[in-house]
Amino acid sequence: MRDLGRRRRGLAAAAVVPPVLTVILAGLTERLNLSSQVLIYLVALVAVARLCGMVAALVAAIWSALLMDYYFVSPVHNLRIAGTNDVIALAAFVIVAITVASVVEYSGKLSRRATQAAAEAAQLEAADRMRTALLAAVSHDLRTPLAAARASVETLRDPQFDLSEEDRTELLGAAHESLGRLSRLVEDLLDMSRLQSGALKPHLEPFAVEEVLPRAVDDVPAAAGRVRALPLPADLPPVMADDALLERVLANLIGNAAKHTASPIEIAVAAPAAGTVEIRVADHGPGIAEADRESVFRPFQRLGDRDNAAGVGLGLALARGLTEAMGGTLRPEDTPGGGLTMVVTVPAGERAGPEGTVG
Repeated sequence: MRDLGRRRRGLAAAAVVPPVLTVILAGLTERLNLSSQVLIYLVALVAVARLCGMVAALVAAIWSALLMDYYFVSPVHNLRIAGTNDVIALAAFVIVAITVASVVEYSGKLSRRATQAAAEAAQLEAADRMRTALLAAVSHDLRTPLAAARASVETLRDPQFDLSEEDRTELLGAAHESLGRLSRLVEDLLDMSRLQSGALKPHLEPFAVEEVLPRAVDDVPAAAGRVRALPLPADLPPVMADDALLERVLANLIGNAAKHTASPIEIAVAAPAAGTVEIRVADHGPGIAEADRESVFRPFQRLGDRDNAAGVGLGLALARGLTEAMGGTLRPEDTPGGGLTMVVTVPAGERAGPEGTVG
């Protein structure tokens, strides 16, 4: 479809440019000779060839030659050519125009191929970096909880260990926690893969944000007792989102705050502009330098990469990807008084009117 549109635009340009140029040159007949007119037509043909392709340039060359013959070659207003030099000039014009057009078309193809090759190389480089990071994540972040769970289970199964009920409970708890961590890591990896391949299709519907907030908090045991949800505005509209994905987004943001700070975590919801709802997850920790704010949203990126126990670094990348998949945005801001606030903005849904109607 793109080639067909370009071909149509090219033919239109080939039909319009020579007559327009002829009208302009007709007013300059006393100042320009035939050689100058030929060169000006040739420049126009090079532009047509560069922008519209070889076919358009060929049509424009033949059309220009006929117009020059009729208006500028003696006898004028007649397609008959009286002078041999004029015949040679027109023939040379057509040959040079076609040759130049073919060269321009070929160089344009080479340029497009080079651009495409550079884009493919960049994609391969990004994929290679992703693969390297994934291998590093698998080598440590996935193996660690798996090894911990396996060690706990093997200890429980080994008959030579005379374990008390307290020890068994502790080992079962360690295995449960490790397997839960492993499950979350695998889910994050699968969701990131689905996001990057375009396979994730959110199911958007209007719902009240207060339905999701408690579930998101419960999904992060490490934040128990530290999360405070501020009162919701009375006129808060519903959100238009996927409730399961929004729960994952908020859980990842709460978990990230709980992991990197010891401060309380506050959640505030507002509708600052018509058609949108903002959910703010704020902490009062050290915050993030402005220069590093975008880098923390890259997959497999942990700020500073100092703590390998912090996970594969997918939480914020996945949160932003899921938010954008629902038509929203996720951006960081400074918390007043110090700390970091993650602002999730999603579209607002329509309110339900009387008897369930939408209004």
